[in-house]
Amino acid sequence: MVARLTPDQKVACSIHVGFKILIQSVGEEVKTVIPDSKLKKNERNEKWELAKKQEFEAEKRKNVENRKLIYSRVMQYAKECEGQEKELIQLKREAKLKGGFYVNPESKLLFIIRIRGINANHRRTRKILQLLRLNGRLGAIFNGVFLKVNKAKMNMLHLVEPYVTYWYLLPFWLPRFFFHQFYIVAMAYFFLMYASRYPKPKIVRELIYKRSYGKLNKQRVALTDDAIIEQALGKFGIICVEDLIHEIMTVGPQFKAPLGGLKKKRSYYVEGGDAGNRENYINEVVRRMN
Repeated sequence: MVARLTPDQKVACSIHVGFKILIQSVGEEVKTVIPDSKLKKNERNEKWELAKKQEFEAEKRKNVENRKLIYSRVMQYAKECEGQEKELIQLKREAKLKGGFYVNPESKLLFIIRIRGINANHRRTRKILQLLRLNGRLGAIFNGVFLKVNKAKMNMLHLVEPYVTYWYLLPFWLPRFFFHQFYIVAMAYFFLMYASRYPKPKIVRELIYKRSYGKLNKQRVALTDDAIIEQALGKFGIICVEDLIHEIMTVGPQFKAPLGGLKKKRSYYVEGGDAGNRENYINEVVRRMN
């Protein structure tokens, strides 16, 4: 015979069973399943973060070492320049004591500025200006370039003298790769006032620091950081602007042309104009164009 439960007994039994189930569910640990894609992503992010941190620390150490190296090179360049100046003075004094005179060494470097446009130019003239990097998009009026002196360039220069003005720099050693990798173009206008035997290094240094930008990967890049120079010329041991200046302040960037012009750009300098060689009268020219 099956015993029947009263309504009160049924309620009590259901409450007891529900409480037992609740206790069992609370006692069990809830396990969350994480997808494999999420685990892989977290692992990849951790690796990237670690690699980025290591790269930052390595770059920081490299920058510290580069600053020390640049400082040592600048001091070395300053000593070399001072030694050359003292040697030049000593040689002049010795020559004077012997009743003679000292002849300065021939220049190995040339700085050329274009002063006339393209109207009515012979095709040979246009080609020579192009070879001298003074023609086309980067060869407008008042552009200037540093070139290494050789017979071929001097022959071309004599053919285009009415279109340019130029002067010689003091001789320094200049590696051939310097002219192939980077070149400096300086744009400016000028007047003729100041005389000095050779252009002062201060003038060229100010010109590069103020007006220069690099041509890297066929793009014009402002020289706001030595890292740009190191990226382009680091394999040749040139890592900063002072290295460029030491290598005769050449091979680099292009300068922005200032406003202004020349008075008599169609006449030779020796005739009271602006064209041709003005070797002794150039520092004020560069100072004004800078």
